[in-house]
Amino acid sequence: MERCIELASQGAGSVAPNPMVGAVLVYNNRIIGEGWHQQYGQAHAEVNCIASVKEADKKLIAESVMYVSLEPCAHFGKTPPCTDLIIRYQIPHVVIGCRDPFKEIDGRGIERLKAAGIKVELGILEEDCKELNKRFFTFHTKQRPYVILKWAQTADGFIAPPPPVGGIRDSGMQRLFISNKYSNRLVHKWRSEEAAILVGTNTALVDDPELTTRLWPGNSPVRLVVDMNLRLPASLKLFDGSIKTIVFNAVKQEEKENLLFYKLERNKKFIPQLLETLYKLNIQSVLVEGGATLLQSFIDEGAWDEVRKIENEKLITGGGLPAPVMEAAIKISEMKLLSDIITICKSPATPS
Repeated sequence: MERCIELASQGAGSVAPNPMVGAVLVYNNRIIGEGWHQQYGQAHAEVNCIASVKEADKKLIAESVMYVSLEPCAHFGKTPPCTDLIIRYQIPHVVIGCRDPFKEIDGRGIERLKAAGIKVELGILEEDCKELNKRFFTFHTKQRPYVILKWAQTADGFIAPPPPVGGIRDSGMQRLFISNKYSNRLVHKWRSEEAAILVGTNTALVDDPELTTRLWPGNSPVRLVVDMNLRLPASLKLFDGSIKTIVFNAVKQEEKENLLFYKLERNKKFIPQLLETLYKLNIQSVLVEGGATLLQSFIDEGAWDEVRKIENEKLITGGGLPAPVMEAAIKISEMKLLSDIITICKSPATPS
């Protein structure tokens, strides 16, 4: 099962909204086939696993044990049911990491295998298998995307220059560069692993970010920006049309090519409304990269799963826009990249 998880992780950033899945076929303690779900809409792990079996070993399939990190599907989606494949090849024993929470499956795959006389074992390295697909599980059990908050801060706790008095930041304001080039590359890797990336109005205006994965191989996420009054100029890089971009606003609902203006209600709480909308749009995970007000809003609402904080331990500004404040968080890892300390925490409300 550890090998299944290792294989499955290679699908990160390529299979969403499907889960990452790995499968291993074993005959007398010898692996004769391996596979993982490599691309959304293409063959599932079980299919690739069986297809990898060498011609000389194909006669052994019906005497082997299949290990798979997630319950095999039992419905027709982009591809046929994997349970049918397992039954057709007469695999007598299937070991499953965890049950699939997707309503079209959720135990049906297990029932179908058992009805065909196949021995099924469930719950092997279950928590590890769930952790692998934490985005998928959060989306289908909580009906919202998995939320990761990310920011960089100075050693004295600031993330940007002081805001202007009484108004929106000006696009001509000087940007404060905090993290180093190695941390920046890591952030681009993080972006490649998520379905969407979100920024607020001020961040879009001052930083004029591209929000792409140009420093890391992989798909760029859908770009999300909050601009309730549609103040942002069309000249920003966010609106270059290269990647699908959604503008959450309170003015209009409109779609043209890669740009969607999605109207939200002013008289409703913003964060719950946003998360509900992202769920409807089938966006399973979102990386929130600022600004401070938006990040703090997620924290205050308790609507986050992870925080990834980059702190430059040498940079002291003596003032500016304070970094977000968390009252409770569980540290799960910490690493150092030159002058940057990268801390990853999880929410106490997020299951282990």
